[in-house]
Parts: sequence; C-alpha cells; structure tokens
Amino acid sequence: MTAERTADAPTGISPGISPAVNAGTTLGGSALEFRPGRWIANWDAENKEQWEAQGRSIARRNLNWSIFAEFLGFVVWQLWSIVVVQLPAAGFTFTTSEIFWLISMPSLVGATLRIPYTFMVPRFGGRNWTIVSALLLLIPSIGLAMCVANPETPFGTMLFVAALAGFGGGNFASSMANITFFYPAREKGWALGLNAAGGNLGAAVAQLAVPIAITLLAAGTVNLPVAGLMWVPLILLAAFGAWKYMDNLTSAKGDVAGSLAALKEPHLWIMALLYIGTFGSFIGFAGVFPKLIKDYFPAFSSIGVGTVALSLAFLGPLVGSLARPYGGRMADRMGGARMTVAAFAAMAVITLTMIWTLPMKNFWLFLVLFLFLFTASGFGNGATYRMIPVIFATSSRAARAGASTVTTQRLASSALGLISAIGAYGGFVIPQVLNASNTASGSYTPAFYGFVGAYVLMLAVCWFCYIRNANRNAMGHV
Repeated sequence: MTAERTADAPTGISPGISPAVNAGTTLGGSALEFRPGRWIANWDAENKEQWEAQGRSIARRNLNWSIFAEFLGFVVWQLWSIVVVQLPAAGFTFTTSEIFWLISMPSLVGATLRIPYTFMVPRFGGRNWTIVSALLLLIPSIGLAMCVANPETPFGTMLFVAALAGFGGGNFASSMANITFFYPAREKGWALGLNAAGGNLGAAVAQLAVPIAITLLAAGTVNLPVAGLMWVPLILLAAFGAWKYMDNLTSAKGDVAGSLAALKEPHLWIMALLYIGTFGSFIGFAGVFPKLIKDYFPAFSSIGVGTVALSLAFLGPLVGSLARPYGGRMADRMGGARMTVAAFAAMAVITLTMIWTLPMKNFWLFLVLFLFLFTASGFGNGATYRMIPVIFATSSRAARAGASTVTTQRLASSALGLISAIGAYGGFVIPQVLNASNTASGSYTPAFYGFVGAYVLMLAVCWFCYIRNANRNAMGHV
C-alpha cells in the first residue's frame, strides 16, 4: 500500500506549526484539529467543503492501510485451512474429526471476537486499535510455526493455537467500524465494499502462497513452519503503517445502546440468518475446500510446478472475494432482496449439480462447480449487506414508529456489526456439519443435501419477508 502524503510533516500538520494542536482552515463552520497521537477532532465527512479540501485524502489513506491490515487478518484466519492438509506429510497422525476441528476453531473464535472488536475503535481509536490488532496476529502466526515444527505436538495444543487464529477474524469488525466513521454516506458503500473485498482476498492469497512457500527449496518435503513465519514481516509492516499513517477520530463514538436496540429488531435476526447463508458459506467453504479436494481428488491436492507445489483451492475464495463488490452494485440496480434470492437459488442448484456429478470423478468439473458456488456466495454477500441499511431505514420498528433518519442510521450501523459477527459462525458450522456427516455415514453427501435444504429455506425467507410483502411494507426496492 502506498500512503498518500501531502506534506513532509505528519499528515494535516503544516510545516513549522507545533503538532500539539493544529487547527486547519475553517470549512463550513468547522475546522479539522490535529492533536498529539494522530487524533483528529471536528471530523465531519458530510461537510462537502471539508471532505474535498482534506477529508477525502485522509480517509483514503486510512482505508488503504485498513485494507492491508484486514487482508493479513484474513490470511491468518485461514492459515489452518491449508496447513491441515499438509500435516500428514509433516508426520502428524490426526483423525479426520480432529482435522475438521482445526479448520473450524478459528472461525468459531473469530466470529465471537467480532462483537467486542466492534467497540474497540471508539474506545481506543481506529489507528491505535489497528496497531494492536495487527500485532496480535503475530501470536497465532508464530504459534503455528512452533506447533507444526514438531510432529509430537499434542492435539490440544494445536487446537488452542488454531483458536488464536481467530484474532484475524475479529479484525473485520473493527476495520469496518473504523472506515464507517471516515466516509460520508454517499461514498460509504463503495469504501466498505473495497475494505471487505480486500480483506476477503486474504483467504485466497493464503491458500495460494502457503503451498508454494512450504515446498520451495524443501527438496520434495514440506517446511511447514514457513506457513506462519512468512507473514511476520508483513504483519510488522502493517502495524508500522498504521502507526505512521493512520489517524484516530474523536468523533468515533461507541453505541452500546444502539446495539441493544438493534437486537430487539426482528429484521436483525432475519438478516443474520441470510448472512450465515451467504458469507457463512463463503468463509466455511474457503476453510474446507482444500480438505475436500484432498479427500475427493487426492492427485490434485497439490500440483507440482517446477520445484514447488500449487493448490488450486485458492481460486474459490478468490472468485468469491472479487464477486462481492459487484453483488453490491447489482443490488443497487436490481434490489438486494432479488439478488439475494437469485444467489440462494444458484447456490442450491450448483450444490445439487455437484452432488449428482461426483460419481463421474471429474476433478475439473468439480472445481468449476465449486468456483460457481463461491461466485454465487460472493454476489450474495454484497447483496445481503446492501439490504441492511435500506431495511432499517424503511421497515424496522423504529422506522415504522416515525424515528428520525439519524436514529435509523444508528440502528443500521449497529446491526451491520452484529450481523457480520453472527454470519461468520457459518465458518464453524459448515466444517462441523461435514464432519458429522462423514462420521455418521462415511460420506459428505448428506451434508451437501443439508446445505441445499438450508439455501432453499433462506431463499423462501428472503422472498417472503422482502419481496412478497415489499409493497405492503413500503420497502420498495430493497
């Protein structure tokens, strides 16, 4: 990431002026005030004069480093999904059930951490918390390297270190919350879409880079500790970049009351269910895809390219990540509910097709179908996320009671954080359902039929709540 600087002095502080307090040019009745510790007072992204003069460049610089830090969070969050398939080659003898626990534990912890992480930005400042949350990624990265270096490491220790990778999953909530404060409403959607997509790409990059790194110069074996250690310099760079170039906003306030109010809204729980189906599918399948390839098509688990190994599993989260912002854009044109219904319909049909074509034992068909599944989930992610502020502005209890726009926006902001946390539990549910299916029947097929049933149910819920009753509830083009 290239930080944007407008002067040789710290951002916003004019050369020759003491950094203690520097009030910028008064714009529309407010002046940006730059305080020690890179705190900015009087931030008002809705003030167009302030935004065009200084705000846009400051917000963009913070967005760039936020994306980079969140990207590394997703990398660390997904490390175990690719490392577990390499454990047998490194001398480990874990059962299939234990492998699925190592895959799913980071998602369980990461989803849970998203709730407290949402409130860390108002408490400590966006810049300060980005530094801390980035440095926390060193613990699971180095811990993974230490664990996989010794095949005698107990499963309990491995599971604990895998759980610590959940730090990376929590980063999404604080990163999204921080960027929300920097951008005006008219540009918030695109900024949050870039932030989310940039983070999601971390899952793809981890699954692409780790197999190459652990086999590079390993002479036909694997050097698993590299899977964790290779990210340490980048994590340190992210922490340094946040310290050097990011800012804290005094206007970023926590909203515990808003979160409690949002929890009482039925629409929050409906949208959380739908988000489990879209984002939960993305992160869940991203975690298990390398394992599924190895179990169904072991010859294609890693493909030799010269002296390194390449796993094609990275293509799944890659296409899912790239599809997300376009899902949001199409939802702007067609309606988020319609796009979400279309996404669930596609996911159900694709999953059924994958089940019925598995007996053909054609890896390339299996890969293409899963890439379609990831793409559909990515479109669904963007569409579902776009629905939330519209629904809370038009159809929430508060909106129907005549609440002000400020109140409904406050509820929507709180709901976004809570829904993103609940949806991330899909990353735990999908591996565990596959594990239970395999344990009970020796096959993953019953689990996939279960996923089809879930997609059909979520399609029906979305259609009934947000399309069938749209005109009656005055929701319009949700």
